[in-house]
Amino acid sequence: PENDLGEDGGEFEVTLSVRDTARASSAFFRGHGLGNDYLVFETGDDWALDAEGITAVCDRWQGPGSDGIVLLLDRTSRPFPLRMFNPDGSEFERSGNGLRILAAYLAREGLVGGEPFDVSVGGDTVELHVLGPPERGLYNVSAEMGRAGHGPDAVGLDPGALDPDQRLDLGECGSPIVYPVSIGNPHAVVFPEEWKRELIDEIGPKISVHPAFADGTNVQVARVLAGRTLEALIWERGVGPTSASGTSACAVAAAAVKSGRAEPDQFEVRMEGGSLEVSVTAEMQITLTGPVQEVATGSLTAGFTEFLRSSRA
Repeated sequence: PENDLGEDGGEFEVTLSVRDTARASSAFFRGHGLGNDYLVFETGDDWALDAEGITAVCDRWQGPGSDGIVLLLDRTSRPFPLRMFNPDGSEFERSGNGLRILAAYLAREGLVGGEPFDVSVGGDTVELHVLGPPERGLYNVSAEMGRAGHGPDAVGLDPGALDPDQRLDLGECGSPIVYPVSIGNPHAVVFPEEWKRELIDEIGPKISVHPAFADGTNVQVARVLAGRTLEALIWERGVGPTSASGTSACAVAAAAVKSGRAEPDQFEVRMEGGSLEVSVTAEMQITLTGPVQEVATGSLTAGFTEFLRSSRA
């Protein structure tokens, strides 16, 4: 993948390069971070991770179902190489919850211990740390998310799309002030003058696919509650409304500091699915910490993988 340096030096992945279709084994691990769940697969030859296959596997009524897929390319390589996919089949740069779920899987498999370790995803290296042994399958995992980037260049936003007050024209939905933030993937954070739950459903889908964003964007409606407590509602690129997101929590905390609404500190970011801890330094270095619950291990049946193959024959 090709990366540009955005304003303040934050990395923005302009586009995910076209790559060969990955293939995976049928065995999977399911975990969730505050209700945001991912399936972890390893490389194999049972099914193809093309758009049709991923959509079928992520379907909650006709497949195992999930908010996305993490593919571990090689368990013997260090850093651990990964690819990540949305339920619509699109590949994306990174997910804070997906990374932490992958860490829980690696710990469960005995591939990592109590020391920090690195994974490679979306052209970047991320340090993960499983903080102690799990209790009833509940892991506490931190991720060093790197330095947040700010401004249009950091997220592939046409700078001419924002007026001098950083407002983005959404037609009948008004012109909210948008704070572009990169956490290795693009985010657009809005701190509305009036808080209302339905605002994310109104502006989220419009901002997410706004033509001014080269590769689309994740969207957050956020506010500072008190002290070091923030609240966020999330519209995830390629997914829609989401109960919790690790990179969204990071983006909201970074935007709160960048906009002067908060000082660099450790924050509790509350989302519909629960809370994550985000630390933001004066240099915009971001650390994400929170729970991961293991849920299940399983395997796609031979019949289902045959269905996946035949559906595109």
